Amino acid sequence: MSDSRGKRGTRALTLVMALTLTGCSWFTDFKKQPKIDPWETPADTIAFRGNPQSSVPITGSSAPGFIYDRAPTPQAVSAMAAIPNPIPADQASVNRGRIQYQINCAVCHGPSGAGNGVVLKYGLFPPAIGGAANPAAGYTDGYIFGVIRNGRGLMPTYNRIEDSDRWDIVNYLRSLQGKNSIPADTSHGRPGETGPLVPGASTMGPTRPVPFYHPGITGTAAAGADTSKAPPTAADTSKKPPTEPKTKPPELEL
Repeated sequence: MSDSRGKRGTRALTLVMALTLTGCSWFTDFKKQPKIDPWETPADTIAFRGNPQSSVPITGSSAPGFIYDRAPTPQAVSAMAAIPNPIPADQASVNRGRIQYQINCAVCHGPSGAGNGVVLKYGLFPPAIGGAANPAAGYTDGYIFGVIRNGRGLMPTYNRIEDSDRWDIVNYLRSLQGKNSIPADTSHGRPGETGPLVPGASTMGPTRPVPFYHPGITGTAAAGADTSKAPPTAADTSKKPPTEPKTKPPELEL
């Protein structure tokens, strides 16, 4: 009687162990773990997006969150007024800014910045920012950058626009205000059109390589540094007699 019970218990234990072992994977690694890969969304119903809101580019940020507040208040925006514009206002930057402006800004401020965007039909009255006779023409580049980053008043944050693209928008806005020598171009694409009418690839995403960096060297390379490689020194391959240790180990007594 006891033998039959023991056999049944052994069989049940064997069955439980078999089910446990088959339900576990013993060949796991870091590639097989719950995570969201770059450019992946947590659900099929959520659209793909570029970089997460408030993410920091691998090249750094002009206004990092641990220094500048993200509140849409005049005080937080004014704190960024002294940030210099690191992007030269050349034709390439103004053209990139035109593409971003006509996609993100013209819907409210109008193609030429006259405040006549399509939102007027819905009871919103955005301010005019183009031309030299409006208050926006007197704002610093850093202040306009801060407005795009934080939002202000009824304007929401456009922090999803990457750092460098925000500066391009500022440079394009200066063209609309007649404050640089590049004539304002208000051309834009229609919905569904691609190619040169839409922004290029991300400059801050995880698919981009991390910039060249060496501790103690400012920038990508030290100014005037000699980058030529010195020839390797020849290794001494001559055999040397082994040296005796300074202290001999104690001899064992038999």
